[in-house]
Amino acid sequence: MTVIDLESYEDALATYDPVMGLEVHVELGTRTKMFCGCSTELKQDANSQTCPVCLGLPGALPVVNEIGVESAIKIGLALNCEIAEWCRFARKNYFYPDMPKNFQTSQYDEPIAFNGYLDVQLEDGEIFRVQIERAHMEEDTGKSTHVGGATGRIHGASHSLLDYNRAGIPLIEIVTKPIEGAGARAPEVAKAYVAELRELIKALGVSEARMEMGQMRCDVNLSLRPHGRETFGTRSETKNVNSLRSVERAARFEIQRHAAVLNSGGTIVQETRHFHEEDGSTTAGRIKDNAEDYRYFPEPDLVPVAPARDWVEELRKGLPELPRLRRKRLKEEWGVNEHDMQSILNAGAVDLIVATTDVGAPSDQARKWWMGELARNANETGRSLDELPVTPAQVARVAELVASGDLNDKLARQVLEGVLAGEGDPDTVVEKRGLKVVSDEGALGTAVDEAIAANAAIADKIRGGKVAAAGALVGAVMKATRGQADAARVRELILERLGVEG
Repeated sequence: MTVIDLESYEDALATYDPVMGLEVHVELGTRTKMFCGCSTELKQDANSQTCPVCLGLPGALPVVNEIGVESAIKIGLALNCEIAEWCRFARKNYFYPDMPKNFQTSQYDEPIAFNGYLDVQLEDGEIFRVQIERAHMEEDTGKSTHVGGATGRIHGASHSLLDYNRAGIPLIEIVTKPIEGAGARAPEVAKAYVAELRELIKALGVSEARMEMGQMRCDVNLSLRPHGRETFGTRSETKNVNSLRSVERAARFEIQRHAAVLNSGGTIVQETRHFHEEDGSTTAGRIKDNAEDYRYFPEPDLVPVAPARDWVEELRKGLPELPRLRRKRLKEEWGVNEHDMQSILNAGAVDLIVATTDVGAPSDQARKWWMGELARNANETGRSLDELPVTPAQVARVAELVASGDLNDKLARQVLEGVLAGEGDPDTVVEKRGLKVVSDEGALGTAVDEAIAANAAIADKIRGGKVAAAGALVGAVMKATRGQADAARVRELILERLGVEG
């Protein structure tokens, strides 16, 4: 990989103002494609979910997916956009092997939603408003697999394989207006915007928005202009960035790269860029086309879309509580601070905690287990929390067993370990592993007597007034009972046996 000289981030911001434009593609969760009846199910045999329409065969006529239109309207409304009374599709003409029709059915100058905004919260609580230019409907392309090269890209490959199962899957492209005024926080704003947008999309139920699976991806447009100048600089477009961290890194890298080029007297080329996860760098792709190069013209095979106003208002009334407002409410209900709420959000635990409290667990216990033992397991196994083989109901049951005294925290962790290992639900794991807290007073008393007899010197210290030394005897009893005793009750019994006030 070519080594690229970078300006320091601080020096770049001392001279230039960054201007961003973020284009986010969201793959809708419809059962069928945007203009035909082919299934959108994932992981099927290559080219098994195609038909004359999505392959662009002569004489095949498309039909608009109503759920796709409904999803687009919901997204537009949630982004505070105006919903067009009349709009239509256009053909975006370009040749690439993964585009079987040699054009993409999209929307150009007549999008279904336009002129909106999304307020995003930065980590210190500051609210930054991102203006939305448009949200429009289109179809996805197929998938190219380049074989024989070292990088998996077309350069150096011996041949390519094409799978058109993805061609025609419904997409919504959400385009911001130029994002100005973020200054040094521009990368953070980009990350926060995509994170908030992802939460909103998931809340609407129109897509799972899993970035790692390509269901949501971001193109990061960035340019620099010297302080005090109003004219935008030449932009680069880093394509298909598929994680929140990568969105932030891509913006930061391009700020430093642009500054280095400009400061050395060079010229920024308007081009696409490839982002590299391994080191956060970008490399040149192709010279970026302007809109006129795509020769847009109205799609002659599709009628215009004219959403009835009463339908739009019905969809508006059915919108869920928006994520930022929901987080604010939950933060107050749970009694957590901003930092803790941000950690919960970053871990993807909000919905899991809510679901756990919905089945009866106290919110503090739900947070404790999801953000503690389960988050640790997710980190160690490289999974997200919602990929763990444990349900909110099972976590709530563990919390219930702790509250009833049947488990202590140590045993509860072992129960969760068993559930994650596929040994069954919490009660089954408790039974199989014999993990219930020892509550038989006779058995506990015997264990306490044995610990006192085996540690006479410590017992004498306790009788002499050094009550803190009781911790050593408690530890001995806990060891003898394999951690299955109630430590608080053990301490009480020790002090009773030794005739000492607690």
